[in-house]
Amino acid sequence: MRARYRRKLRTGTGRRGVALPVVLLIVAMMLVTSAGWFEAALLARRNADAVADHLQSFHAADAALVLCSRALTNGTLAAPAAAAQSGEPQAWRRQESFERQAVAPVATWPGSARAPQCFVEAWRVESRPLARAYLVTTRGFGASEDAQSWLQDQLVIETAGEATRVEHHWRHVVARPF
Repeated sequence: MRARYRRKLRTGTGRRGVALPVVLLIVAMMLVTSAGWFEAALLARRNADAVADHLQSFHAADAALVLCSRALTNGTLAAPAAAAQSGEPQAWRRQESFERQAVAPVATWPGSARAPQCFVEAWRVESRPLARAYLVTTRGFGASEDAQSWLQDQLVIETAGEATRVEHHWRHVVARPF
């Protein structure tokens, strides 16, 4: 009987210290997993905020583009003097000229850091000398000034007799001016 009891003591002693390290290992794995999920949730939130900011700025720029193009077509927005040289205007690419000459078609835009702006430049189209052409460039802002969208409308107004034909060629500007 004593030999049996001694054998049980020896085998039980070997297992006695295993439970705590196993529990600590499981707890550590749970902590690492939950930290990973927390980081993933933060990243998803940042991405969602960036997309919302981009959409905000895009809609502000799009609304300004529509308002400025419509005002230019109707004659309620002062059109710049005719372009002296042919080719696409380039003044919108310089940040300082854009800031100096841009107008805000609306006083504020909900959720934006600043009101959207538009800048109109005259354009001479060589193949259509009787047409008036303009490059309308707009900039919309998101919740911060760093979130910007730039859009353009190449607007061509041609009058033949009493009929006026207006062409719009929309484009998204990928790189911000410098």
